[in-house]
Amino acid sequence: MLYDLLAGLSKDLAVLNVFRYITFRTGGATLTALLITFLFGPRIIALLKSRQRRGQPIREDGPKTHVIQKQGTPTMGGFLILVGLVPSVIIWADLSNRYVWIVMLVTLGFGAVGFADDYLKVSKISPKGVPGRVKLFFEFIIAGLAMWALVSIAREPLATALTIPFFKGVLIQMGAFFFLFGALVIVGSSNAVNLTDGLDGLAIVPVMIAAASLGLIVYLVGNAVFADYLQIHFVPGTGELAVFCGALIGAGLGFLWYNAPPAMVFMGDTGSLALGGALGAISVAAKHELVLAIIGGLFVLEAISVIVQVASFKLTGKRVFRMAPLHHHFEQKGWAEPTVVIRFWIIAVVLAMAGLATLKLR
Repeated sequence: MLYDLLAGLSKDLAVLNVFRYITFRTGGATLTALLITFLFGPRIIALLKSRQRRGQPIREDGPKTHVIQKQGTPTMGGFLILVGLVPSVIIWADLSNRYVWIVMLVTLGFGAVGFADDYLKVSKISPKGVPGRVKLFFEFIIAGLAMWALVSIAREPLATALTIPFFKGVLIQMGAFFFLFGALVIVGSSNAVNLTDGLDGLAIVPVMIAAASLGLIVYLVGNAVFADYLQIHFVPGTGELAVFCGALIGAGLGFLWYNAPPAMVFMGDTGSLALGGALGAISVAAKHELVLAIIGGLFVLEAISVIVQVASFKLTGKRVFRMAPLHHHFEQKGWAEPTVVIRFWIIAVVLAMAGLATLKLR
């Protein structure tokens, strides 16, 4: 919106040319989202608390300390993130860019699914919300529509191809199977972030780290000069997603102010499903789906821990971990919650650096 207005005026006022730069608008989106979440955070949290008599229902099979420490804390804090994110993107991004709208609609669509799940949990005062199969059905519908849109605007030979990290010229043409693969990336990313969101501040910082990494990637991938220098595939238009990533970081920082231990509000599925879906959609748009598995490796580990735990228990009757997801395993081993959170943040930073290394090691 602001970009469209000032782009025309910049022809007469050279000083306004700065608004044409993605880097400048990314910074503007970050600060705007941060300011919005700071300003509206207390009011939104108070509203959520007034509507949720007992806060987020705590799992009965979870760590016993959670029942004491976290009971009564409101959920649906992801709504606060979206309140900061969406207006910032609308203000600072080029709204004629279709990639921006696709990622935005994926974010809002997954956020709506998460909101329905959170609403059922707090209204029924039960940790069971929307049935898993129902959630997955709607998630795949949203992801499938996003994949159709992404493939339709991508140029050949990249449209339905998978790029391989470390190999500059390798493209695996997947044809129609790429639609399913991309949808799995988006849905898998969404649910992996959801599984990670179990401790105060645990999920939002790795999400911001991943968003910062993907923001750099889309900026480079969307710039013909940088893409040629790094010998990565040039995807026109994806650079504008850096503005979205900046807004996500700003909104995440504002949310962390209220989610830091002891949390005043939980992200809930409203936020975790939305943010995970956004990361997945951005990676597919930038043709860096496999790199997301490295950058977001912490989310992958959390998801794998649940899969291994369930499979092991069903097949052998034994559990591999003391409790899943993985962060609960370390809690059960005696690690304090802040210790688990900060060490997982460190892992997220290391994995993000490894993922970014693929830009040059080709």
